[in-house]
Amino acid sequence: MATDAMTRSSGGDDAPAPSAWKALAGAAYRPYWLDDPGRPGPRPALVGEERCDLLVVGGGYSGLWTALIAKERDPDREVVLVEGKEIGWAASGRNGGFCAASLTHGLGNGAARWPDELAELERLGLRNLDAIESAVERYGIDCDFERTGEIDVATEPYQVDELREAARMAAELGVGEQEFLDRDAMRAEVDSPTFLAGLWDRRGVAMLHPAKLAWGLARACAELGVRIYEHTPAERLASAGAGMAVSTPYGRVRARQVALATNAFPALVRRIRPYIAPVYDHALMTEPLTEEQIDAIGWRGRQGLSDTANHFHYFRLTADQRVLWGGYDAIYRYGGRVRAEYDHNPATYRTLAQHFFRCFPRLEGVRFSHAWGGAIDTCSRFSAFFGSAHGGRVAYALGYTGLGVGATRFGAEVMLDLLAGERTERTRLEMVRSKPLPFPPEPVRWAGIGITQWAMTRADENGGRRNLWLKAMDKVGLGFDS
Repeated sequence: MATDAMTRSSGGDDAPAPSAWKALAGAAYRPYWLDDPGRPGPRPALVGEERCDLLVVGGGYSGLWTALIAKERDPDREVVLVEGKEIGWAASGRNGGFCAASLTHGLGNGAARWPDELAELERLGLRNLDAIESAVERYGIDCDFERTGEIDVATEPYQVDELREAARMAAELGVGEQEFLDRDAMRAEVDSPTFLAGLWDRRGVAMLHPAKLAWGLARACAELGVRIYEHTPAERLASAGAGMAVSTPYGRVRARQVALATNAFPALVRRIRPYIAPVYDHALMTEPLTEEQIDAIGWRGRQGLSDTANHFHYFRLTADQRVLWGGYDAIYRYGGRVRAEYDHNPATYRTLAQHFFRCFPRLEGVRFSHAWGGAIDTCSRFSAFFGSAHGGRVAYALGYTGLGVGATRFGAEVMLDLLAGERTERTRLEMVRSKPLPFPPEPVRWAGIGITQWAMTRADENGGRRNLWLKAMDKVGLGFDS
């Protein structure tokens, strides 16, 4: 095992099949979504001093939604957004494009952590997804938005019972349209010899082009008067009279209030850094499938799919009939470092390719056009946490743990509520008022994540049975998601 990284690849123990090697030959090592001829040109960096009512730090979904909603709430508010590189270049341009209603990383996690609020959290989550769909239409954002839902797939017998239980829980809560699919019904939707059952959330997930969503939100922000600066990393946050000052390489922004939307990158409020463990996730994209290949697997409903192991895969069709296939490995680098050289991991790409053809043997011969990775802002409860600093002049929302495409809009509203000092249906939630457990310092963090990943692997290989380590982590509420 390497000394600076912690990963898991059960498929990597065997030599990859020749089909996996061949399929990866010629793949471009860059995110498919960002490799788009419609990508907007760069915006200028901040030079000199700016003043505003609200400064948003971060040009991903969290920051863009915050800036947009701030202007919707008060069109006269002066809003500035600074981004260290380019809009949507990090997690917002690298994810799978699953825009989920869930704010709690699924019903099971929500029931374990906030059982008394679960029905309300589900209601707010569905309303948030509706609001995203409405904004996409209102601002004319062309991001291939399709509310086709998602199917959680069982690939092991014990997972079938877990999906039945999830369907029962959803029915009791009256949550959305969730349908249990037995083996035949599942394979009638998408055909794979590995599929044993499914749970179809028909309205709770939309598929979209993630980079186009970010670019469209930035355009909408600019049209409402938000001043956006790219290639402007925020380096230091400090009080400045009745407001705040944020230093950048070539200037400074003085703002009455600041919203921090920095995802997996080190937060400007140092005391919240222990709550985040940056974890690297990777994905492959195929070349466009032919109609005959689509017919071979029957994927006509265009739903997103995810298997239900601890180390899971997520996969979906794009607008041009490619298959995105991602997940499984989760790589933590010692010290929580976030660096460009960590974006790619050929061993993970080989494992993912091998698993793809195991799932879809009828697609033998398909090649992958793109392979990429990126950092996820993982926290120990798997869903976002919120707070304020500097006497309420600074707010933050972090820790989306891979489910931020939809939940970041909710987080933006929470940050704006906190900055306004308002008690709302959002800020009253225990989920919003509480924090996850912080990860321990190094080297305990690195060792603990490694042991947890090993234990999760064992659980996947032993009918889902969780060993004493995982049970202890469950009891104290300290988790690690793959």
